[in-house]
Amino acid sequence: MSVVRVEGLSKEFVSHGATTVAVDNLDLTLERGEFVCLLGPSGCGKTTTLRAIAGLEAPTGGTIDIAGQIVYSSEAGTYVPPERRGLGMVFQSYAVWPHMTVADNVGFPLRHGIGKRDKARHGEIDDRVARILELMDCAHLARRYPSELSGGQQQRVALARTLVYEPDLLLFDEPLSNLDAKLRERMRLELRELQQRLGFAALYVTHDREEALSLSDRILVMRDGVVIQAGTPEEIYEQPTDVFVADFIGPVNLLPISELRRSSGGVVAVTGIGEVMCADSSLPQLGAVGSAGETSVLVRPGSLVVDTHGEPGANCWEARVEGMTYLGDQVIYALRVGRVRLIATAPTRGRTQGERVFVTAQPDVCRVVAGRLPADRSASVDEAATFAVPA
Repeated sequence: MSVVRVEGLSKEFVSHGATTVAVDNLDLTLERGEFVCLLGPSGCGKTTTLRAIAGLEAPTGGTIDIAGQIVYSSEAGTYVPPERRGLGMVFQSYAVWPHMTVADNVGFPLRHGIGKRDKARHGEIDDRVARILELMDCAHLARRYPSELSGGQQQRVALARTLVYEPDLLLFDEPLSNLDAKLRERMRLELRELQQRLGFAALYVTHDREEALSLSDRILVMRDGVVIQAGTPEEIYEQPTDVFVADFIGPVNLLPISELRRSSGGVVAVTGIGEVMCADSSLPQLGAVGSAGETSVLVRPGSLVVDTHGEPGANCWEARVEGMTYLGDQVIYALRVGRVRLIATAPTRGRTQGERVFVTAQPDVCRVVAGRLPADRSASVDEAATFAVPA
């Protein structure tokens, strides 16, 4: 049985006579023990979806089922309040009460019967609070107040307060966005380990692709209130269905296609750098994306091989190094192939400004995707995520 099943979820906002569709006929399932991320830019509807599932936002239509209970149905007129949905929610702001100690904050849901449980007895509250604080490595903070805690400690307290009443489902609304980069990375690891150890289902909203890729069993990429693509992190990153997903999920080179044809070895795309042989796996895509004028070749920067030796021809192009950006564990190269700029990454410097090199891409790392390059996008050597564009 699914922990969450959402069917036909819609949400419209009306302001000054104008209607904005925030979520449009969205379907979603979440299995027990599964970690799913809603990923997308600001305004795509991901937080509205989360709040509707939590009961904090009244949908316009659809059905929401949590652990076999219909908590919202537009057709039946069903609405179960948030505190009776058996779920927990961790917000972007830590939302810990400043006048309560850590122990009192964590014990609050038990004292007030939050979730599907009745109010707990005093002795039981103390025991459960102690256990969850120990689990979260916060036992030594029990008597402290929020003002005495770091941001990471406050986030642990907020998570402990949610876990203490053992909800069927945890919802996360960009909970790590207020932390610095190093702490955010550590908390990602801790959260994933905790989720796998306890086995709760998690629905996590983020605009950060690294969070989505590192935390998720599945990712749902959203835009304009709809799910554009759903799949495992590997599927989303390696097999994006269109330009939007390809660009949003990570650094990418995109080459507009002027001609597209099948060949015995796969797909041949004619682009601004010449012919590009693409993988056989692009073939199923061709039937769905339409004409060549609506398609692009996708190559990730890490899939390009830069060398001083090569023979221009099948997926090998002569290039010039226009710039380099050193990032410690990798170097980003800005390369010029004719009138097109490409971005490649390598683990070492090895190349110099203005050097003549050869760029190679194996067919299995080149994919045909739907969509074309936005006219206002340009690549810069200072950008870590970029398109390949005409000069």
